[in-house]
Amino acid sequence: MNFHIARNLILLPLTIGILFIAATSTRAEVTLASAEAPIPTALIAKVNTAVAADTPRLTAIFKDLHQHPEIAFTETRTAAIVAKELKALGFIVTEGIGKTGVVGVLKNGPGPTVWFRADMDSNSIREATGLPWAATAQQRLADGSEIDVMHACGHDAHVTWLLGLAKTMVVMKADWSGTLVVYAQPAEEVGLGAQAMVEDKLWQRGFPKPDYAFGAHTVPGPVGVISSSPGVRMAGTDQLDITFNGIGGHGSTPQMTIDPVVMAAQAVLSYQTIVSRNLDPQTSAVLSVGSIVAGRDNNVIPETSVLKLNLRWFTPEVRQQMLKRIDEINNGVAIAAGVAKDKMPTRLMKGNAGPLVNDKALVARINPSLEELMGKGKVIDQFPAVMGSEDFQEAFKSLDTPYAFILVGVAPPELFAKARAAGRPFPYSNHNPDFFVDLAAIPIGAKVNAVAALSILAKRP
Repeated sequence: MNFHIARNLILLPLTIGILFIAATSTRAEVTLASAEAPIPTALIAKVNTAVAADTPRLTAIFKDLHQHPEIAFTETRTAAIVAKELKALGFIVTEGIGKTGVVGVLKNGPGPTVWFRADMDSNSIREATGLPWAATAQQRLADGSEIDVMHACGHDAHVTWLLGLAKTMVVMKADWSGTLVVYAQPAEEVGLGAQAMVEDKLWQRGFPKPDYAFGAHTVPGPVGVISSSPGVRMAGTDQLDITFNGIGGHGSTPQMTIDPVVMAAQAVLSYQTIVSRNLDPQTSAVLSVGSIVAGRDNNVIPETSVLKLNLRWFTPEVRQQMLKRIDEINNGVAIAAGVAKDKMPTRLMKGNAGPLVNDKALVARINPSLEELMGKGKVIDQFPAVMGSEDFQEAFKSLDTPYAFILVGVAPPELFAKARAAGRPFPYSNHNPDFFVDLAAIPIGAKVNAVAALSILAKRP
């Protein structure tokens, strides 16, 4: 998840940092709307005991996953580990959904069905943490090229937490009734994984349909603090490629060419006016150009250039306005450069996901139990919406399933405090070479997952 947590460049990071500070303060008071009482304290104690006993295994799994990252749709090793662990626990496992997705089903009597997701893919980043379990090897792609890879968004922790949830729920089978479905999703980073699983007949394979769905994600807030908030949590997103077609030639005779590099440069600068001049100033949106691909040699003007764009938005109207202006800018730049009508720029739409909106009633149902687990003031229920995006919700869109997506702090508290003292909202960011998950967060994420599931599935007196 492209999780640079900022609704704007100044105010929101400060707001989020203040919220995490409040949550870690001994005087913090976080009011949680409660639809019902939390699950019994005895069940919370059982979760703590089960996860504590499982922590050495989970830590080993996490370190292994971190050392062997795999980018979108290549998560074969990770998927095999998930399948092996789930089969050993007695889950009925189906592999290869959406290429590398894994679904495990555990039926445990009558009751609701809960689906719980972890995403598996990594980022194309060279790790700079220096940790003993850091990723150091490059990944070889199908075309023979090699790229740097790193779990810079915590998906290795998500998978580990999912396996911790699975083990805990097996150990505690006598305490709950219903069906638990855990699944490992590919390709979240490119926004295509959930869609790929659905298109590969996820809902036509006979799996129990979800009554509720959950996901959890790392955030560089302090270990021991989580966010479980209702309403709009994350922005919608699009990944798209723009190709400019020119006429190549020698660098010394530019008059005989139509330079696609210049067109790309003009477009990049013009795109910056879309948010600043075409959208309502009170509207939240982001347009970022993540890559410019053009040519190879110093003295050759290439025939094409490609811009790789990323959009963030909260309403379909804003999305359409951004796409419309992108097309208008592209065509205007090309016409001004003298491009023929049959060579006008093209737009390739790739990954897409709508905004993530947590179900208010479901959040109210699980939060009392999460606060019982985490402690007073450690569950933030009014976390601001962020411009980061997810595709988790896309799997359930056609079913209208209520879902909740939980953020789990993974940064050492002392580093978080030091960053705040220096005026920074977080000690590091997702998608950065220095991103890491503190090992203390591994059991916490597993506990959070288990308690969320038990909030729905636990047997009640």
